[in-house]
Amino acid sequence: MLTIQSLCVNTRLLPLSIEAQRGDVIHILGPNGSGKSTFLSAVAGVIDFEGDVWLDEEHLNALSIEALAGRRAYLTQSGKPPFDIGVAQYLSLSMPAGVNAQDKHVAEIVAELCSLLELDDKLHRSIAQLSGGEWQRVRLAGICLQVWPSLNPYAKMLLLDEPAAPLDIGQESLLYQLIQRMADMGLVILMANHDLNRSLRYADKVVLIREGVMLEFGETKTVMTSEKLSTLFATDVQRVEFNGKNVLVFD
Repeated sequence: MLTIQSLCVNTRLLPLSIEAQRGDVIHILGPNGSGKSTFLSAVAGVIDFEGDVWLDEEHLNALSIEALAGRRAYLTQSGKPPFDIGVAQYLSLSMPAGVNAQDKHVAEIVAELCSLLELDDKLHRSIAQLSGGEWQRVRLAGICLQVWPSLNPYAKMLLLDEPAAPLDIGQESLLYQLIQRMADMGLVILMANHDLNRSLRYADKVVLIREGVMLEFGETKTVMTSEKLSTLFATDVQRVEFNGKNVLVFD
């Protein structure tokens, strides 16, 4: 379980509280500059904050850097690393300490991730040779290896900051399959997102945030109404039914 109580980051993020169960997929929605990345950075433990963040019975501030890396994985919006290595080597470096990349079980997990993210033909290439979308999928595979439950029994949470930004439509579909796979294994997924229709379809719960203030948190279909989204983004947003599904239409 993830419990956040009165979390705030100076004037960038005012006190907010949410709670998530294992397997919950929670999307953070809001305009650019609203505090989504600040929220994720605080929950990841990489910036100072006030308030409390609990992962089950463990308080975030009580965890060492090494222990924190074992509890959660955090995908930022940053670009390529300042060094050039092969994709397979990058993935092996992403695994929890003590995991043998040559182990059969580990190899099967890597194969599953590479198949799901369509990376099978990229393993022998260098990071420098990858397109933006290819590199993002490699980063996603690496971050999932860090908290794959059968490799890391301490893993509890996956944090993603706009993970779909460098991906095309087809690759974005792969991303959401991956997120559901991780959630099905019991991880809490907390992610910033700009694709409102994807959030409406795939998120269990959403956080609405604007100018550092959480406006609402709750079940997706209850929170993502036309009125609330129109207010949040200061534009007309309509939720309509199309082919038996709820979709959002923008002005």
